[in-house]
Amino acid sequence: MNIFALFETRVREALEALTRSGTLPAGLDLSRVLVEPPRDPSHGDLATNAALVLAKEAKQNPKALGEALAAELRTDPRIVEASVAGPGFINLRLAPEIFHKVIRAALSEGENFGRGTMPGGKVNIEYVSANPTGPMHVGHGRGAVFGDALANLLVAAGRDVTREYYINDAGAQVDVLARSAYLRYREALGETVTIPEGLYPGDYLKPVGEKLAEAHGRALLDQPEAEWLPLVRRFAIDAMMDTIREDLAAIGIRHDVFFSEATLQGGEGGNKVAALLEALREKGLVYEGRLPPPKGQLPEDWEDREQTLFRSSQFGDDVDRPLLKSDGAYTYFASDIAYHRDKWLRGASELIDVLGADHGGYVKRMQAAVQAVSGGEARLDVKLCQLVRLLRAGEPVKMSKRSGEFVTLRDVIDEVGRDAIRFMMLYRKNDATLDFDLAKVVEQSKDNPVFYVQYGHARRFSVLRQAREAMPDEDVSRDGLLRGADLSALTDPGEIEMMRLIAQYPRVLESAASAHEPHRIAFYLYETASSLHSFWNKGKDLPQLRIVNPTDRKSTRARLALVEALGGVLASGLAVLGVSAPDEMR
Repeated sequence: MNIFALFETRVREALEALTRSGTLPAGLDLSRVLVEPPRDPSHGDLATNAALVLAKEAKQNPKALGEALAAELRTDPRIVEASVAGPGFINLRLAPEIFHKVIRAALSEGENFGRGTMPGGKVNIEYVSANPTGPMHVGHGRGAVFGDALANLLVAAGRDVTREYYINDAGAQVDVLARSAYLRYREALGETVTIPEGLYPGDYLKPVGEKLAEAHGRALLDQPEAEWLPLVRRFAIDAMMDTIREDLAAIGIRHDVFFSEATLQGGEGGNKVAALLEALREKGLVYEGRLPPPKGQLPEDWEDREQTLFRSSQFGDDVDRPLLKSDGAYTYFASDIAYHRDKWLRGASELIDVLGADHGGYVKRMQAAVQAVSGGEARLDVKLCQLVRLLRAGEPVKMSKRSGEFVTLRDVIDEVGRDAIRFMMLYRKNDATLDFDLAKVVEQSKDNPVFYVQYGHARRFSVLRQAREAMPDEDVSRDGLLRGADLSALTDPGEIEMMRLIAQYPRVLESAASAHEPHRIAFYLYETASSLHSFWNKGKDLPQLRIVNPTDRKSTRARLALVEALGGVLASGLAVLGVSAPDEMR
């Protein structure tokens, strides 16, 4: 039950009534009319911007239009007050029965409360896509958690989602990986090796070398590099992807598709990059030409030459882009376009790429490419995840011995656990730098959001256990509360605040999914858990407000129903974030 959607429909009906009466002209654009929570909860339960956004088009004073609309809304028995504030906002106060219906809906629908049926085609979310040249670091973890939570969020909103990982297994970096693994292979056979500059020095390749030695003995030592390199490359990539999958599983992340970059130029589908160029040529989007030199200092590899170019500026990019290098090989951009075209050909009309902050210059060109190859049928949203600064009690954490270069994600998982990582990675917007303090995320205090929210959910079960002990004859199951609770007993401001927050959950889910912003769920959960903790604490000082009061069973049943509904919302939101909802805190 989404009261915001319900009363947005009511506002539109009221506007149509004003049109029929001649108060408003016909044909007004109602697409910008919204119903939202008021900025100050003391002003009411809902607020609409209708008078503000329609006044200019209707050629009316926004306050006068607001008064006319408020008068029309007051005829609805579900609205007990409609008042115009400021330049034309209309604040609405609802009859208590509306919130009682919300609580009953939350109890009866359980985990499905708030879940939507958002329209739209298939969504493909590509996230993590770390190079298979080493273990994942904490920065990879942020993109992984964000992408996974966004996928969960879109599924909760009713979308059909594919989770995808792009394996970068076709570039020069995987040859470096193979040569590094080969040195560890020789080391496993008893040689003393020195890792030269330019190869990967981390200890994580020692097990790969040992497995190579087990599988091939000394046979690879007698082969020239041209023979052992492809074999070791494939072996090392597979070994590193196994490690990456294990690390992802440890943080609760799975993918539906692992797409190999190497298959773009071979495999079952043939050469997909060549097919892309042919498709672009047929549309007249490829030409031979010269590009102006880039502004500022010229890159060392810049060449003033005639090139095969894609008309990306025709679709909003700053300049046209090369598709072939001087040696005739495809550019990375050509391969990226072919990959995104493949996603679209597999049926996805909405593509989402979750990338590191250093990919900012990539966004416009890829959005132009997706528009071009799909004929405007698909759209691309690129979500950039900023850096993670890893701290311990405020001090920077040194690099990991295992990686030789950085702190691995697995090190952090082993130290603080999956829940702390996932929640705190989402408790800040993805495009803001994140300070992740290993000491603070395990504190048991209000200042640790993941603890505070999980504690709120555990309090749900603590209250029910307390009720069963104090009133063993009372049915405090969800069905029992649904049947037996008289919600008119909920009149304290703290109880009303909790009902309002529960009523906001469907809207929060929908708006977070539309904006591709899972951090909104984390913020909402903290606010909602805080409302429960605050009411609980009031009951310590005011016995009449205690949730379980055997001498006042009417209030007790109503408050238990409220806590059960709120706990269900906490569980649902935590599931979207991929964080556990414990029955008790240990």
